[in-house]
Amino acid sequence: MLRIYSVILDLVSEVRPLVAKIERHDPDLARQCRKALSSGALNVAEGSQSQGRNRKARYHTACGSTRETLSCLEVAVRWGYIDEVDAQMRARFDHVIGTLIKVMR
Repeated sequence: MLRIYSVILDLVSEVRPLVAKIERHDPDLARQCRKALSSGALNVAEGSQSQGRNRKARYHTACGSTRETLSCLEVAVRWGYIDEVDAQMRARFDHVIGTLIKVMR
């Protein structure tokens, strides 16, 4: 299992209260955010047990889903549903995305 998996699980815990705030204003955006971050974690786990092209495909999907989660949060900020994503959380998202990009190469 990639060490980044535990970082993604930590992000799930951190993002959960933000998703609850988003849900009060936009249930669809909240649902998409939950699904995207869950997909990121699940695809990293699945990729860890895959080989060859399947592994790369799972990590590619995980990377896209993690970026989608960050985008959901950015959109929620622009709609005024939540405050700006703090720098530490953004750094963790960037760390996960950067690691997955390196693993895919």
